[in-house]
Amino acid sequence: MSNPLVPGSLAGKNVLVTGSSRGIGADTIRYFAAAGANVVINFRNKEARAVKLADEVRALGVTAVVVGADLTDPASVQGMFDTVKAELGDLDVLVLNASGGMESGMAEDYAMVLNRDAQLSVVEHALPLLKTGSRIVFVTSHQAHFIRTTPTMPEYVPVANSKRAGEDALRAKLPEFDAASIDFVVVSGDMIEGTITATLLERANPGAISQRKESAGRLYNVGEFAAEVALAAVEPIAENHTRYVGDTSDFAAE
Repeated sequence: MSNPLVPGSLAGKNVLVTGSSRGIGADTIRYFAAAGANVVINFRNKEARAVKLADEVRALGVTAVVVGADLTDPASVQGMFDTVKAELGDLDVLVLNASGGMESGMAEDYAMVLNRDAQLSVVEHALPLLKTGSRIVFVTSHQAHFIRTTPTMPEYVPVANSKRAGEDALRAKLPEFDAASIDFVVVSGDMIEGTITATLLERANPGAISQRKESAGRLYNVGEFAAEVALAAVEPIAENHTRYVGDTSDFAAE
């Protein structure tokens, strides 16, 4: 897994990635740490994986803080940022990677609570720690980003609508971010092979991933997409505050 970031380029920087004990979040942590950043690994219930990842990146000579938090619980979120302040002092990059909504046994409004309300809560709690010139990166999917103009699979509609609602709510804060000299960018990607969401979609709609792959030509894997998320934290931001990853030809622009 080659690092897209220049070695040492983030030395002394502090980065928090939500939902980073596994998958895209974990690989994003690896890229940041390899570039010299101190990292905060957030998990909801995969503590053992988070601790193992922290031990792995500490071998690179960086500080790794492991913090469990339920992002839908404001008190838990506040506790996470209290730990960040105590351990690192401030933040240079906040990656909003955690999402969900297809899990079984959750309340009917869980997707909206997690993908919109919790994202806003995390940002509000993070703002006092985000330095001048810092950056917020919101991770989403083409299926959610383009949901107003391009239908998606029925099984994914609640997640798509909630993630687009979260994106819209964060974009509404752009004037506030600008006033605080905080950058904001959305990373929108096609379906990612090997993610929990892809697995759940395939289970609910057999053949969904292969059909999308056939239409798109190829799908990014977890490591490839994580590389794009890491780059979004340092590269120039497009005028529309959106970094597209993968083919968008099947999606109609708003």
